[in-house]
Amino acid sequence: MVNVPILTITYALPLVGAAAILLIPRERAALARPLALFFTSLALIASLLACGRFDAALAGYQLVESTTWIPRLGITYHLGIDGISLPLVLLTTFLGPITVLSAFGCITERHKEFYAALLALIGFSLGSFLALDTVLFYLFFELMLVPMFLIIGIWGGKGRVHAAVKFFLFTVAGSLPFLLGLIALKIYSGSPTFGLTDLLSMPALAPSIQCWLFLAFAFAFAIKVPMVPVHTWLPDAHGEAPTPGSVWLAAVLLKVGVYGFLRFALPLFPVAVETFAPYLMALSVIGIVYGALLALAQTNMKRLVAYSSVSHMGYIMLGVFALNEAGIAGGVFQMVAHGLTTGGLFLLVGMLYERRHTLDIPSYGGLARVMPWHATAFMVVVLGSAALPGLCGFIGEFLVLLGAARVGWLWAALGGLGIIFGAAYLLVLYRGLMFGAVRHRQNESLPDLSLREGLVIAPVAVLIVVLGLLPSPVLQRVRPAVGEVLRRVEAGGAVAGRAAARPAAPPAFLDRATPPKED
Repeated sequence: MVNVPILTITYALPLVGAAAILLIPRERAALARPLALFFTSLALIASLLACGRFDAALAGYQLVESTTWIPRLGITYHLGIDGISLPLVLLTTFLGPITVLSAFGCITERHKEFYAALLALIGFSLGSFLALDTVLFYLFFELMLVPMFLIIGIWGGKGRVHAAVKFFLFTVAGSLPFLLGLIALKIYSGSPTFGLTDLLSMPALAPSIQCWLFLAFAFAFAIKVPMVPVHTWLPDAHGEAPTPGSVWLAAVLLKVGVYGFLRFALPLFPVAVETFAPYLMALSVIGIVYGALLALAQTNMKRLVAYSSVSHMGYIMLGVFALNEAGIAGGVFQMVAHGLTTGGLFLLVGMLYERRHTLDIPSYGGLARVMPWHATAFMVVVLGSAALPGLCGFIGEFLVLLGAARVGWLWAALGGLGIIFGAAYLLVLYRGLMFGAVRHRQNESLPDLSLREGLVIAPVAVLIVVLGLLPSPVLQRVRPAVGEVLRRVEAGGAVAGRAAARPAAPPAFLDRATPPKED
């Protein structure tokens, strides 16, 4: 197994599955479902094998696959994985079969095309988390746009065309400066290739160049996150996308933007990070509070969950730009937690929509009497999203606020407002759907979770509980990679003036996540 290119296999399996589905004859289109489930399950197995070969004590890239691709342009085929990308790869492959299963009930036409687009989206998402060549990352970053655009534009709701075009235009608007920034980075750095390791080995760029290049990268990543004020495409995309599209958009695609900051922007432009970190923290806090207040005002379930994503992604960015171990580790953990909780919310909302074909909260009520198993799963996911202690959302938000407090207590206090507002809109949602009398006759005979739906939501709910009670397997693997990012940032002077405020020893909570080193 040592010489098996397991990372290439992991992201290539869904792409091979997409090609195989497109080759199915039209009269046998029903085979698309089992084929999609088969290839996504294989990708999950491959990622678990990669996880088994991963050494949690190492900070650098592992399972590296590298070869020359386009030598005249300095572009390499370079893949690798570390403690930051590993949890995101596992999250992606875990949600792959679940997303395919969720599509069985809501996709009623063009099965071949849909499952091919979904598997292509999964493969490109995995590639973006594995690429260590900046141009290769850019290609995956852009290729994700195509199947997502098709999923929204063809299988979405009544406003699907507007939502798909808006999503496309916003993403392309960020991609152009990102591409120009990549070209300028190679020219100014003198690196022989676009590979991340070669770029990091070059002498540091001048501060003014770093700032301009950081802005080019940050604009593209901020749109993908999305951060306020470039978030307006997200509610429309979520509101019109079919359930699998909404799940994938919230659980995986938004994380690519944060990952871009961690993998490329922070280590490559440390001086610029020092300059812009306070502003990005301020935008993150605004996003936390603003997104939560907008969610509180919604009566459409999908738009409520969409605005909750704006708020929760603000927490992740606040942790990243706190530039300390607790904040970044909490941000990475929160990416996984948000993928599970928000993905779970969209799955459960989609199940209700399949039954009643309305997203209006007042159209429901009293569902706990009619659908007790659905109400139970909804409660677990809602409380996980609300950061109840003992569930995964608490771990990430606690560490993020701990990291923010080390920069300044005001950051933590403002960020903490999101927890209060978050509990408010989530409990209002749950009360409106589940509590009280059954107000509408159409709801009196709604079926509870089917076996397929139980298989879709049960693994998500179980993992929300397991990671809340046992976060150390994730944090143990995240911590060395976070330390490496901080070492590179500190080497560039990005945390000058903050080191004194950070205690010499790591927080006890994180300390327990790593086994003691032997002398």
